[in-house]
Amino acid sequence: MNYKSIIYLAITLTTTMGFAQTNPIKVVEDFKPSSVNQQGKLYPQVNSEGRVRASILAPQANKVQLDLGGVKYDMAKDEKGVWTGESLPQDEGFHYYQLNIDGASVPDPGTVYFYGAGRLGSAIEIPASDQDFFALKDVPHGLVSEKIYFSKLTNSFRRCFVYTPANYNEDTKTRYPVLYLQHGSFEDETGWAVQGKANLILDNLIASKKATPMIVVMDNGYAYKPQNNADLDKKARPESVFEEVVINEIIPMIDAKFRTIANRENRAIAGLSMGANQTMRIMMIIWIPFPIMEDLAEHLIIQVLMPLT
Repeated sequence: MNYKSIIYLAITLTTTMGFAQTNPIKVVEDFKPSSVNQQGKLYPQVNSEGRVRASILAPQANKVQLDLGGVKYDMAKDEKGVWTGESLPQDEGFHYYQLNIDGASVPDPGTVYFYGAGRLGSAIEIPASDQDFFALKDVPHGLVSEKIYFSKLTNSFRRCFVYTPANYNEDTKTRYPVLYLQHGSFEDETGWAVQGKANLILDNLIASKKATPMIVVMDNGYAYKPQNNADLDKKARPESVFEEVVINEIIPMIDAKFRTIANRENRAIAGLSMGANQTMRIMMIIWIPFPIMEDLAEHLIIQVLMPLT
């Protein structure tokens, strides 16, 4: 941002603040329940501007706020003890949020809960202009299955989710390339299939012959070296061994349990945010040339794709 842009922004904000009380912003009243609400719940809602309206019954509360996108919006209480409030327009896509009731941050009971920001909590989907590519369509659908395994490196049970394309179980002779797909910071192995709709994206791409049928493995990016009793007393985070878990445990397990094409040309790893960093670290450990690096944001919103061996 240059100095002219900064000056323009400052003038704009000052003008907006100065006239806020004399020219209140008119909210478009075409709110509809969010697509990620619990069944039968009317709130939260989203309007055509991308504003979010939340509502909760809390008759004994003194102050309730909608905490979304780093901003806390005050909500108003009616005579029945129901608090309601709206946000400013939000960017298209998926957003985590929470409600703040008398200083306590809590999930909104109206939404399905997602694991993000290091906790299970509420989220909302602002309809996107390009939502067709991840829409649920009448096409052959693959299967997302849960694979539980014991990791000797972490001395704990872990799990990953594995996408197999449509017809995988019927056609028992075909073998498939594998993509190891990692989530971002403070998310977990559920993120790509639940929030990211990776399975629906792949179903649609494969059905339209824009992607090769493949297996996708989504594991938890947090894997730590076992701690002894002395280490448990320390506040420092334990040593991460995720890269070693991928190379020495996950890949051999997937190749043994699924019909993969187990060679370098048909194995790749990709990730979002923290997952992109882990992708680079794994490549450095394996220490092979990096002939492929692509931006797949158009379809999977991931940052790094590299061959993995």
